[in-house]
Amino acid sequence: MDLLAHLAAYAATADESSFSRAADRLGIAQPLLSRRIKSLEAHFGGQLFDRSRRQVTVTDFGMSLLPYARDVLERAERLEGAARSARAGRVRAVGVPPDCAPVALARVIRAGAERGLPLSVRELTPQAREFGIADGSLTYAVARVAPERAALRVPLGLASAPGAERRVVHLEDLRPRRKPGAARTGALPLLTLAEDEVPDFRDRLTRAVARAGLPERLVASAGPAATALAETLAGRATLLCAEPFAARHGASWAPLADASLHRGYDLRASERGGVPDWLARALASVVGAVRRGTTDQRAAAQLVGGG
Repeated sequence: MDLLAHLAAYAATADESSFSRAADRLGIAQPLLSRRIKSLEAHFGGQLFDRSRRQVTVTDFGMSLLPYARDVLERAERLEGAARSARAGRVRAVGVPPDCAPVALARVIRAGAERGLPLSVRELTPQAREFGIADGSLTYAVARVAPERAALRVPLGLASAPGAERRVVHLEDLRPRRKPGAARTGALPLLTLAEDEVPDFRDRLTRAVARAGLPERLVASAGPAATALAETLAGRATLLCAEPFAARHGASWAPLADASLHRGYDLRASERGGVPDWLARALASVVGAVRRGTTDQRAAAQLVGGG
């Protein structure tokens, strides 16, 4: 028995002194309301209403139980209200790539606050973001996918010491070249950030490096981003990253020609309804992404963000 529905029928009939008016008030058919009253009387073991007169009246037995029925209904209503408030006030966690620009993350938090949706941002690895959506610890996440099927794409390039020429880079260009009268020097290490430590991307990069005739040992995980940046700015390494990340730290940046080595992202939600459009736009800005079909990052939007 749905006790709350039955008690609501009981209280409404007592208020209206009429089965038909009580049914109208509750938005149900009168026969259904009558069945609920009869079920409640059978459950409690006594008549709640006197039906012998033209106007329905509450029996002494019914009157003795009525305050308790109303108390249960009022408590249930307060419980529903508390649940609504908790849902509205609950902070939603958003998983984003590591090393995002704080100003871009602040815009996400402000945008949520303006819409009554408290948000907290968590910088996590791609794997941790996937797990967070799966187990519900994240409400929204920027998920790493192959660039060919991604809703958002982040062009990658090589960051180097300040002052380097900006031009499209092919991996073949990294092969060391002998200068006249000088010994051949080795190619600078190519460092990758934690955001690119995903199997699909590593496989693509390994194959591309092999096609370019470069030694596999040339590519190494950057480890802490600050250390990788220091090595890059000192001219001892090149760093695979997005343009906003390089610009934010004063490094020169040149785009990679191979679009299969760009980052691809989809936006995911663990709640029904998906990612709101306003949040999708804000998260695209966070990672420095362009929409699918856009060929030039700067022409697409002035985006700041990801590593």
